[in-house]
Amino acid sequence: MDRLHDTGRRGFASDNYAGVHPEVLDALATVNGGHVGAYGADPYTAHLQTVVQRHFGEQASCWPVFNGTGANVVALSAMTDRWDAVIATGHAHIHTDECGAPEKVAGIKVVTVPTADAIMTPALLDREAYGFGFEHHAQPRVVSLTQSTEVGTVHSPDQVRALADHAHALGMLVHLDGARIANAAAALGVSLREMTTDCGVDVLSLGGTKAGLMGAEAVVVLDPDAVRRMDFVRKLSMQLGSKMRFLSAQLVSLYDGDLWLRSGERANAMARRLGDALDGVAGVRVTQQVAANAVFVMIPPEVTVRLQARYPFYVWDEATGEVRLMCSWDTTEADVDGFVAALREELARSEPDQEFSTSLG
Repeated sequence: MDRLHDTGRRGFASDNYAGVHPEVLDALATVNGGHVGAYGADPYTAHLQTVVQRHFGEQASCWPVFNGTGANVVALSAMTDRWDAVIATGHAHIHTDECGAPEKVAGIKVVTVPTADAIMTPALLDREAYGFGFEHHAQPRVVSLTQSTEVGTVHSPDQVRALADHAHALGMLVHLDGARIANAAAALGVSLREMTTDCGVDVLSLGGTKAGLMGAEAVVVLDPDAVRRMDFVRKLSMQLGSKMRFLSAQLVSLYDGDLWLRSGERANAMARRLGDALDGVAGVRVTQQVAANAVFVMIPPEVTVRLQARYPFYVWDEATGEVRLMCSWDTTEADVDGFVAALREELARSEPDQEFSTSLG
């Protein structure tokens, strides 16, 4: 077929914009050909279980799904009853970016707590973890945290452990949305197990697409007692792949070796380079410490509009002019330097009376 896009166009809108890692494409070609068992009855899905257990422990099981929303919905569905509630921060993807899927598909209530840095803590959990046994109140059953968070911050292992211990003491379970878990692990310098199983996480949504896969995520059950019949829940949620070998092969290619870590480290390094460069540009202000692969920065709105025509990215807060810049596994130094140069050019075009006030909160 004809190529319909400009392969030279680069941007910072999302790590989902990046293409598929060449090693993943090679893996897909390797598993193609011949007839292989469907719905997970294939050797690649079996091998994926071994890979996941090596990372998370022998008790872990892996359930490939099509996308991140599917992973979260399947995980939360298996952890809850219809009268249960899931507590998360107001930034949580399950609250802001999944079109009500947890409520509509899983039939649960998502309750949020406010926090500027998207870090969930025991004190924040206590704001909504009440009414246990009261039939008029949705029952707090799961606390969900994100790693790395929607604003680019990361939970340390100690923070995760403290939250899990507190939740378990209340009789609650812990879900971790790990869409960008590779970036978090790379930022913290810890293994996947050290930030999940060892901290008391019960169920994990394991990311893949943002780290270079074509389209595959997974639910990893770390505590088998925390879920009910994952096989039925996944099918009911329309996340059971018939040609599952192609989902599993992607996840194997990412996690069997160190591709997940290389992808995370690369994206994080480019975000640090971008954040450092933006710190030196007059008229803009970096608003969050760059911990993983996201950079949040205040840019004058009129400059943003012009700059978006050159490098796609999203406005995070229209009220303040804050934008989000995401780096990917394939972001290069030239991408970063080109963006900063373009920003300087567009700032220079602004009239003096349109200069952006760095006092915005």
